[in-house]
Amino acid sequence: MNFTRWSARLPGTQRRAAARTDHELTPDRLGEGAVPAARAEQLTDDAPPVPAVDELPVREVLDRVPALVALVHGPDHRLAYVNDAYVTAFGPRSPGAPASEALPELHETGLLPLLDQVLRSGKPRTIKSRKAPDGRCYTFTCTPVSEGDGGVLVFATDVTDHAEAAERLRASERRQRETAVTLQRSLLPQVLEEPDDLRIAATYQPGGTEAAVGGDWYDVITLGGGRTALVIGDVMGRGVRAAAVMGQLRTAVRAYARLDLPPHEILQLLDGLATEIDANQIATCVYAIHDPNEGKLVYASAGHLPILVRDESGAVLRADEPTGPPLGTGGWIHASGSIPLGPGATAVLYTDGLVERRDEDLDEGIASLERALSGATGTPQVVCDRLVRSAGVTADHDDDVAVLVLQHPSRTGPDSDLFRNAALELLGGVEAAPRARAFASGVLTSWRFPAELHDLGVLAASELVANSLQHGTPPMRLRLRRTDRRLIIEVTDGDDHLPRRRKAEPGDESGRGIAIVATIASNWGSRRTPGGGKAVWCEFVLPKG
Repeated sequence: MNFTRWSARLPGTQRRAAARTDHELTPDRLGEGAVPAARAEQLTDDAPPVPAVDELPVREVLDRVPALVALVHGPDHRLAYVNDAYVTAFGPRSPGAPASEALPELHETGLLPLLDQVLRSGKPRTIKSRKAPDGRCYTFTCTPVSEGDGGVLVFATDVTDHAEAAERLRASERRQRETAVTLQRSLLPQVLEEPDDLRIAATYQPGGTEAAVGGDWYDVITLGGGRTALVIGDVMGRGVRAAAVMGQLRTAVRAYARLDLPPHEILQLLDGLATEIDANQIATCVYAIHDPNEGKLVYASAGHLPILVRDESGAVLRADEPTGPPLGTGGWIHASGSIPLGPGATAVLYTDGLVERRDEDLDEGIASLERALSGATGTPQVVCDRLVRSAGVTADHDDDVAVLVLQHPSRTGPDSDLFRNAALELLGGVEAAPRARAFASGVLTSWRFPAELHDLGVLAASELVANSLQHGTPPMRLRLRRTDRRLIIEVTDGDDHLPRRRKAEPGDESGRGIAIVATIASNWGSRRTPGGGKAVWCEFVLPKG
């Protein structure tokens, strides 16, 4: 093979390196008193000859190149030459054998198919950072040679240091992401609360390895008296900071929920808190309350995506306004709205990672989710999984996804006997208390409660009614409700002054009713009602079996 004709095809760097050969100039011996050699060079016009590139000994140049060089020729890539660096890395090779036998290291790095492509196309190809059998990483460049029956010049540069640095960087990023995901998951509810009247499932899918974890969150909070709060939100931004802000907001939501305020008032409180946490950090949020006696979701939204509800017939309803700006913007009065959620209905709360795509409008993503929800049946977990799959969410998804699915089951047969309601309008007067006791006694007897629970229920109803008669105003109502797990007694009236538990002095004639209820009941509470007035309730846990 004629190496001289291939020397011009070497990359410019190698040609320049090859030109740096040791040319020693021997100065003429001068007599005493002669001009020194350095000055003698300045006096002569004859410069030492510089060899042309085509005249350089190619084999000597390639042998001195620190990169690995191999030359193969013919369709079966028979070995023609390897330089000294190649021999040092992988040992001596015998020319004439096919590359699959003479260069097994190239076969192990998957380079032989690339040689075929280069030979057929006549165009150079490069593959980056392949690990060779010697444990080092090389970037291989294969250049076609048209001499004779054709060949390929393989040039391999050692990039081990770069590859190791890149791997260390990737490992560091993986550790940071794992830390953020662990923090994110630890701040989400580990086990969802299970309301009596709802069936709930949720899922959280962090973004892929190339995307930093976000601040999506959800929660389910039982408020007592059969009511349930549901919340989902999304903190803008990525990484540990977004997850930390999310944790603070979620904790605040649970604290504010205990006040049993309307949804828009909860968002007002969260808006102020978000500004205090970080004035540059904003978040979207939906806070909703389900009351089984009303058959609807009352909600407020701070810049979040609309709630979707599928009724028993399969029709999907999208929650309308009101929607306020995100949390952390300040200076906005949020408002509450409502959407029906009757027996057999399914509601979905979600974050933008489920419906937002770079190549389509957000409304198109929500419309696709509506279509998927209209055909989604089964348990809440099944519906949740189907919606995530239909949206194309995979492990390498570019954004976090949180989905909360709740169902209000339609109960029939024996199961319906475990969920009963009874209500009595109280007109006031001296006969209201005895009438309330008689009503409560009759209802609890018909529900076949044990004698002890029957007596406690009648006593609690009597005390709550007496408190309402003394401190409240008409209209008044006594409501009894049973589920498969508890008995709930609630009294509403038109006065918005909330009672509080206090210790009555021995000489006081009043102030013991709420203390008695708090002592005998499993739980009790009070809240203001949307139309004005208040509701005071207590509940008893039913014995198992």
